[in-house]
Amino acid sequence: MPYLLHHLVSHQARLRPDSIALVHQEQRLRYDELEHSIDKLALNLLNLGLFEGERVAIWLPKRIETVQSLFAVSAAGGVVVPINTLLKPAQVTHILMDSGARILITQRARLQGLQASLAGLHDLRWVIVVDDIGELEPIPGLGMRSLGELNTLPQSPITPPERVEGDLAALLYTSGSTGKPKGVALTHRNLLAGAASVAQYLHLESSDRILAVLPLSFDYGLSQLTTAFHAGAQAVLLDYLLPRDLRNAITRHNITVLAGVPTLWHQMAAQDWLRELGSLRILTNSGGRLPLPVIQRLRSSLPNARLFLMYGLTEAFRSTYLPPDEIEQRPDSIGKAIPNAHISVLRPDGSHCAAHEVGELVHRGPTVARGYWNDPERSHERFRPCSPAGEPPHGLVQHELCVWSGDRVRMDEEGYLYFVSRDDDMLKSSGYRISPSEIEDALYASGLVREAVALGLEDDVLGQRIVAV
Repeated sequence: MPYLLHHLVSHQARLRPDSIALVHQEQRLRYDELEHSIDKLALNLLNLGLFEGERVAIWLPKRIETVQSLFAVSAAGGVVVPINTLLKPAQVTHILMDSGARILITQRARLQGLQASLAGLHDLRWVIVVDDIGELEPIPGLGMRSLGELNTLPQSPITPPERVEGDLAALLYTSGSTGKPKGVALTHRNLLAGAASVAQYLHLESSDRILAVLPLSFDYGLSQLTTAFHAGAQAVLLDYLLPRDLRNAITRHNITVLAGVPTLWHQMAAQDWLRELGSLRILTNSGGRLPLPVIQRLRSSLPNARLFLMYGLTEAFRSTYLPPDEIEQRPDSIGKAIPNAHISVLRPDGSHCAAHEVGELVHRGPTVARGYWNDPERSHERFRPCSPAGEPPHGLVQHELCVWSGDRVRMDEEGYLYFVSRDDDMLKSSGYRISPSEIEDALYASGLVREAVALGLEDDVLGQRIVAV
């Protein structure tokens, strides 16, 4: 069975080599073809001198090479750092510097935006450009290769380092309350346990076709791939601009599973062609609350699709889900714990809250991340035991830590959870956690602003609409 990230693909390549694993526009890769391409790129990374545990950053839109790169880093023994394509060069530079990335895989146009800062990234050794390098100026001490050129170079047979499931697999950068993105350190066990848990409660099948519309740098987005490959299903990649793009992709590929955030579902619910999407059998929402009118519209227009309302945090991937048959009775609930996770509502001293008493949601189990990269102080604050001081860790492995979410919730008598608020000043808009100080810092950097404050106003579509004063 799979125990490292790339084993998700190699395992399915043994079980169903001829099944389609990945689709992007006119490109289609079978599981055996995807495995072969991953192994080839992994060998290229090793020949460039990638050592065990070194970080490889990927700054690409959704395309075949992006998925190949994500899993090839694992096969080469490295740690993958997917970067959101919407980030600005200064934010990307921070992530490259903070992660100590040794290799960057990107496009020529994106690399041009980083030219001014590349020389200061002393850990970076190689840049792999998936298209032609063209007229890029060389940077002293930094090697550059196009992916096509790399594939023509002679390769030395190198055995990848031995890795175990508890080793680091990925750094997912998310906005922090200090204003700069922080890297959540995820192990192979974290990613595989999350994929298995979600595939279990969604009842995914190898015949499913999952439309991957969410960013792959987002834990919810990355799980589109890991859950698809865990089930032996098909992942269809799509960067969409308009709701009609979704309609065209769903009908063209007979999509059966669609994961979205509230903004996507608001867009979908407003369309008069929603009833045409009869191939859909599973809908999932996370990243914010879905208002009841949107839920009712989705369920009435797509009666054969089961809607799962979910709650998660990058530090533990996914925490809870509400089964579709509970939506009528409790549409404002975030549900109960996902399989193989334990969720508690605790007071600051670690004692359990009574029914309907508001406390902090605390998650333990195999999806809990290792901590924050290069930030032991923040890691110690968020990742700590969940038993009261002096009490034995009931049901815990002695060294097991929990993640204290910073989210205030309450639990009813039947064990269903309800979100109340956040402890910190983070804003959440369109499914993204956003630091108000990051926005304020950008305003100050303009030189045009003396005093500023960013805040979130409640919004049915975005969750919070961000306003700067």
